[in-house]
Amino acid sequence: MSVFGIPIAPSQICIVPKEASKEDALNALVDAAGSNPAITNRDALRAGIFDREAKLSTGLGAGVAIPHVRLSDVSAPVLAVGIAPDGVAFDAADGQPVHIMVLFATPKGADKEYLKLLAQVMLSLRGEEFFDRLGACRTVDEVFALLNA
Repeated sequence: MSVFGIPIAPSQICIVPKEASKEDALNALVDAAGSNPAITNRDALRAGIFDREAKLSTGLGAGVAIPHVRLSDVSAPVLAVGIAPDGVAFDAADGQPVHIMVLFATPKGADKEYLKLLAQVMLSLRGEEFFDRLGACRTVDEVFALLNA
């Protein structure tokens, strides 16, 4: 079990390369999330994430983005984590680059599960020491070790 409340496999973690665009980062996160067997249609996940993002950026500010979608093609909650050491221009609320991205994919109608998971992730990221340590990770193994410490 990860700090975020559900298991996150190494395949669900990505390091976003320097000069990656928001679209590059989102595609990397979708690919990472799509590695989980609970995602039954990766194309639907990608479309849902990009449709949601087109309505309003999920860049919350303070270096964090939470792209999310609820789909019938998701059989259980799935998280994917992206770390962008150099930051990504994400159209965040504060105009600052995003360094930590947590993609949520939850089953359609699982509102309580979604809210509980969101609260757990946000509570974890509010801890300044954890936030700084997560943002300082440079490899998938480092992120995995920190999330599962």
